[in-house]
Amino acid sequence: MADLTYKPVRHDHASFVAKAKQREGFTQAYDELELEYALASQMLAARANAGLTQDAVAQRMGTTKSAISRLESAGRHAPSLATLKKYASAVGCDLQVKLVPHKAS
Repeated sequence: MADLTYKPVRHDHASFVAKAKQREGFTQAYDELELEYALASQMLAARANAGLTQDAVAQRMGTTKSAISRLESAGRHAPSLATLKKYASAVGCDLQVKLVPHKAS
């Protein structure tokens, strides 16, 4: 059986974004994916808080580690609500979705 012990990988996101913003077109592309990045960040945090590996989440969801990797990568894949519910359950969370009115300009 695979080692399912969670071992976090350190990543300085702020430093990465600061460096990437120097590239032409990055800021616009990054801003367009803001919601996807926020969701991916919440998913990664929930999995870390649960102390689970991608393998462990995959086993709980009845899928593969590569499917979980795709699910957690912002912008590449748009998961269905059913998949997000399964993921939330696998990491011990409830899924909440809400619509927020636009701010007045």
